[in-house]
Amino acid sequence: MSDVVMPQMGESIAEGTIVRWIKKVGDRIDRDEPLFEISTDKVDAEIPSPAAGILVEIRAKEGETVPVNSVVAVIGEAGAAVTAAPVKAGVPVPVPSAPGAAPAAAPPAMAAEIASDGQRQKSSPLVRKIAQEHNLDLARVPGTGLGGRVTKDDILGYLGKGEQRTAPTAAAGAVPAPAAHAPAFESGDNVEVVAMSVMRKKIAEHMVFSRRTSAHVHSVFEVDYTRVAKIREARKADYERQGVKLTYMSFLMKAAVDALKAVPIINSSLDGDHIVYKKDINLGIAVALDRGLIVPVIKHAEEKNVLGLSRAIQDLAVRARSKQLKPDEVQGGTFTITNPGVFGALFGMPIISQPQVAIMGVGNIEKRVAVMEEAIAIRTKGYLSLGYDHRLIDGAVADEFMSHVKKTLENFDSDAV
Repeated sequence: MSDVVMPQMGESIAEGTIVRWIKKVGDRIDRDEPLFEISTDKVDAEIPSPAAGILVEIRAKEGETVPVNSVVAVIGEAGAAVTAAPVKAGVPVPVPSAPGAAPAAAPPAMAAEIASDGQRQKSSPLVRKIAQEHNLDLARVPGTGLGGRVTKDDILGYLGKGEQRTAPTAAAGAVPAPAAHAPAFESGDNVEVVAMSVMRKKIAEHMVFSRRTSAHVHSVFEVDYTRVAKIREARKADYERQGVKLTYMSFLMKAAVDALKAVPIINSSLDGDHIVYKKDINLGIAVALDRGLIVPVIKHAEEKNVLGLSRAIQDLAVRARSKQLKPDEVQGGTFTITNPGVFGALFGMPIISQPQVAIMGVGNIEKRVAVMEEAIAIRTKGYLSLGYDHRLIDGAVADEFMSHVKKTLENFDSDAV
């Protein structure tokens, strides 16, 4: 038997919430095959199986939050006895019938997953929740998704057409089940109130904790990216032939790494009355998702050139959006870069990611009118901000760091790309 435990998805993360089980009890699973999906303040991720075999027991149900390292499932060898998965309170667990006996009727929550031909009806957890709330048998809903999967639009359309339901019809003026990514718990004619996702709740807790912990101060510098823009234009085709995008972030990461080497206290953390200087530079790069924000980490960034940094962030960003990051890829960051400028912001005032002591925000990079030696010129410019913990970092030290970043970008070595 092999225990499946809740992984620690970040150094400050003590628990995780199970969003869904990808496999069910009795399923055969291979080692490293996705087993279940979890959500924390740092990441939504599909967790791979630690071993090959049969999923014989599930100990934590969907929606349950459990401490890290808790056993959430058990995998056994082929032929091992299985234990039914836990279900929500009030929903009976079906008992296997004796040989030859007629099968017992499935409760609504179970029936929502079983089609009339006895096959499992394909649907998402949200669709099944909507069906359960309306006491609706999903087998009655025609599925238009891949392989007959019942989509959210399918079930909402079915309910909206006034098809016969076992639950009472909605009162006049009531709003039907919302098509939001989180289930509604209150609604009205002009408002819609939905429950926060697990990731959003954890992000909120982490941000409030950080504001209470660090004495936040921000500095803003203007940077001339004209040289970087010319180098990028000259080299981006070469990078694309290697399957890599050469973005402004590639140059920013390299400039930040060089500055962290020059001003190492920015790459440290506080442990009580002690300063912990980190020898490795592990860059956290914020990636925006439709469900929140995630910060994958490029480990040992000081060992990578511009091409290596570009490959690393492209790989991490793609896997972050597809929920394929591993636990150690979202922890251990020593310095973070976030890019609100990609949405047009001139600059941002980001909150520090604990236990780090600084975070750099990238503003919109665009062509602007500038004065160059008594003449008007068109230059590619943008703002950079640094949020830092004033308990440890003085303004002069923060400005020294930012001056180094600015100098590197404005005089970038083309041979380094």
